[in-house]
Amino acid sequence: MVMHPLGIEFISVFGLPPVEFVHLAADLGCRHISTALVGLQLESLGYPPFSLKEDAALRHALIAAMAERDVGISLGEGMVIRPGADVSSLTTDLDVMAELGAAQVNSVSFERDRGRTFDQLALLSQLASERGLRTTVEMAPGTVIGDLPTALAAIEHAGAQLQLCLDTMHWARSGYGASDIDALDPNVIGYVQLSDTTMAPRLDSYLEEAMYERMAPGDGELPLRDILAAVAPDVVVGLEIPMRALAEAGVSAADRLRPCVAGARELMS
Repeated sequence: MVMHPLGIEFISVFGLPPVEFVHLAADLGCRHISTALVGLQLESLGYPPFSLKEDAALRHALIAAMAERDVGISLGEGMVIRPGADVSSLTTDLDVMAELGAAQVNSVSFERDRGRTFDQLALLSQLASERGLRTTVEMAPGTVIGDLPTALAAIEHAGAQLQLCLDTMHWARSGYGASDIDALDPNVIGYVQLSDTTMAPRLDSYLEEAMYERMAPGDGELPLRDILAAVAPDVVVGLEIPMRALAEAGVSAADRLRPCVAGARELMS
């Protein structure tokens, strides 16, 4: 039995205000959340926009809520590598993530040049490390880091301060399983984003499915039990399970995510 620390990813709650998000996670028995600095609102839900970067009072309230409920930020999102941009422009964002006590930050690259992506990841990892933050990179189909060999090459280029964020949907849909994890150095994987789905696409757009319609652990076809068993037990598993159709049908965040938490715990039992 491998009981990973369990968290809830910010895209699962569609812009729920940060303090409410902390209380939701704690009420569901989770001690971790991920966050971006700006809310990713689903307009139909009516959540107010927020900016943890601009609103110092909100940062203080979030820090207080996390201390009260024993919840921490396991992953800071939004450290995107963009074509022609330099990650040194993200230093203020990294400062805010450090102020919030984030354990690590995650990056995805939309830069098509492999060499430049690798150099930017190395720089981001260095800047994050200077602030006490670890860094992960997400392997995502359709991006320059779209397969495991490229992800491993990026990690080798950046050094030990960069690890892999393993998203189970991307991982399994790319043809990887538990045996591929077993073949890795255990320190390569720094974070897991857990969701279930079918092996064949459910929507015409891969991005649309990934951002808005995933399935609770155990409800799909992915070999999640074996994948989780292969990952080092201290790695946080964040539930990245956006369910837009249910949310727009009026199902609350708590009612959407409670079965996801139960499914994850069942897989790890």
